[in-house]
Amino acid sequence: MAVAMERGLSIAASGMIAEMARQDQISADLANATTPGYKADHVSQSSFGDLMVTDLATGSQVGTIGAGAMITKQTTDLRPTVLKDSSNPLDVAISGTGYFQIQTPQGKEFTRNGQFQANAKSQLVDQENNLVMGPTGQPITVAKDGTIQAGQVGVYAVPNARKVGDNNFTGTATGKDTGIVRTSSLEASGVDAARTTIDMMASLRAIEAGQKALQTIDESLGKGNSVGNIRG
Repeated sequence: MAVAMERGLSIAASGMIAEMARQDQISADLANATTPGYKADHVSQSSFGDLMVTDLATGSQVGTIGAGAMITKQTTDLRPTVLKDSSNPLDVAISGTGYFQIQTPQGKEFTRNGQFQANAKSQLVDQENNLVMGPTGQPITVAKDGTIQAGQVGVYAVPNARKVGDNNFTGTATGKDTGIVRTSSLEASGVDAARTTIDMMASLRAIEAGQKALQTIDESLGKGNSVGNIRG
């Protein structure tokens, strides 16, 4: 019985750990529900495997029980979302596929967030002051009237894009993508706030259920130890 309870502790704990990792992902999505060009993440869970359950009285196998849960994969939904008009001539969005290229201290990165601005040198930069690159990899100069032309902004194909941080991607650019740049526009976030909130509530309930299971098993083990001490 003690072995079964200890196994129950392990299964409940693994489920809670998996759900807490899912909570981190959901929280990041909700925090970026209004971030232009943000792409939502999704995690997949699976069981460590199944264990056979045996009837101690007869020795026969009566079924299986899961050995616990774990996060097996995290994927990013890269599908383009709707474009919204803005009043800022330096806001740009991509209609279709592709990425903007920015020069960060870590090297070249890519993003769908076109909420750009001008630095002190009249160069186009992102919110972190990283240079935005043109079609041939050169910095983009903002005109004296505070505008840019759509053709100045590069749209890069990055088939192996992998998210780093909240809104940037790493990968290898393979040339120009087919997406079209729209000025004075921003791409909406890819987060469905209502659905993501429901997912968070469901995840919290799963964590609470795991906590109750741990508490129940711990109390049962404590009672078992007390009985054993009395009999001794």
